[in-house]
Amino acid sequence: EMLRALAQHARVLVRPRALHSLVMGPAVTTRPQQPGATTLYPWRALSTRATRPSTRAKGPWGRAPILDKAALMAIAEKATTQLDMIVPAIASTGGVGIVRKRGYDGLKRWNPTSPGQRHRITIDKSHLWKGDSLKTLTVGICKSGGRNNQGVVTTWWRGGGNKRKYRLIDFKRNTRLDEPAVVERLEYDPNRSAHIALIRYKSDNAPAYILAPQGLYPGATVISASVDNAETFDIAPGNCLTMSKLPTGVLIHNLEIRPGSGGQLCRSAGNGASLLAHMDDGYCLVRLPSGETRKLLAKCRATIGEVSNAPWKNRVLGKAGASRWVGKRPHVRGVAMNPVDHPHGGGNGKTAGGRPSVTPWGWPTKGGYKTRTSKKYSQRLIVTRRPPGVRMRSRK
Repeated sequence: EMLRALAQHARVLVRPRALHSLVMGPAVTTRPQQPGATTLYPWRALSTRATRPSTRAKGPWGRAPILDKAALMAIAEKATTQLDMIVPAIASTGGVGIVRKRGYDGLKRWNPTSPGQRHRITIDKSHLWKGDSLKTLTVGICKSGGRNNQGVVTTWWRGGGNKRKYRLIDFKRNTRLDEPAVVERLEYDPNRSAHIALIRYKSDNAPAYILAPQGLYPGATVISASVDNAETFDIAPGNCLTMSKLPTGVLIHNLEIRPGSGGQLCRSAGNGASLLAHMDDGYCLVRLPSGETRKLLAKCRATIGEVSNAPWKNRVLGKAGASRWVGKRPHVRGVAMNPVDHPHGGGNGKTAGGRPSVTPWGWPTKGGYKTRTSKKYSQRLIVTRRPPGVRMRSRK
C-alpha cells in the first residue's frame, strides 16, 4: 500500500522538467553486467507501468527490470525523504499536484467559444475542496446593496450578485494556544480573495477556519504558540506567534493592530508584511504591502507566511455579466449625470464638467489632495508614509 501511494505521487512529480534533476537524482542501473540493461530512476521504479525496454537491448534483458523487496524498500525510503522536501514547495504554487507544465501560473484561460469568454481568465481551483463548507462554521449573510441602516445609499455601484454564505474565520488565533492542529483541506471563500484552510485540533478534533498562507497543504501541522513556548515551535507557514518572538526578515500576514483584537492587516490574496526590526520601546517595525513602514506593538500576534492565491490580481472577468455576479453594478460617470446628482453633471451635449475633478460631495480627486487628519491616533506610529502612486511619480 505504501509503494502504491508513492507511485501515485511519482506520476505527478516526475512530469515537470524543472523538478527533473531534483527529483530523479543519479540514475540507478539494474543488472549492469548484462548488455542492454535498462537504466531506471528511483521514482520510475515505483510506477505500476512497465519500464520502456531499451531499443538496443537484445534478448530477455530488454524487458522491464525485476527488483527484489530490499531494493524496493531502499527506493521507497529515498522517495519518502524527497517527498518531505518537495511537497511543501509544490504546495506553495497552490496545492499538491497542481504543477502541470512549464510556466504554470495558477490561472485558468478559457477557450474563445463566445466573445465573453475570449479574454476571460479565472483562478485555477482544481486543488480546492469540491464540496460544501463546514455547516457548523457557516452562517447566513444579508446583502446591504450599499445602503446603511437608514436605507440611504452610502456606497454607489453596489448590489445584486450571487448568494453567499459567510465562513467564520479565526482571525485571533488566541483561544487554543500551544495546541497543534492538522490542515484537513483548502477551500474557496466567496467573501474574500484569499483561500481558507479547514484545520482540526488533535486533542478533540474541533474544527476551525483560518486564512491559508502560501505553502500550506493538506496534512500539514499548524499551531498558535503562546509567549512562553514560542521558541519551541518552527517558523513555518500557518503558525501564529507574537511578533516579539519572530525573527527579523520573516514574511507575516494577518497582523493585529491592538493585542487581542484579531488580525486586521495583510489579509487579502498575495499580501504579506516584512518584520524589519525589534525596537526597545516595546514596538516592532513592519513594512506593509503599500510600502508604508510603521510601528506595531510587540505583543500583537501575526501569522507566518504570505496569503495564498497570489494570481488573484491577474484574473480577467471578460464580460460585464461577470461583474454583476460578484455584486458590482455599472459605474456611471459624473459628467453623464444631472446637476442635482453630481457637480460635473448637466450641460448641453458632451461637456468636460467645467471644473477640476471632484467627488459627488465636492472634494478634489486629483493632484494628491490629502484627506488624512493630522490628529489621528496612529499618526505617531507611522515611520515612513507609503510612496505616491505611479501617476504622481510621473508628474514630479
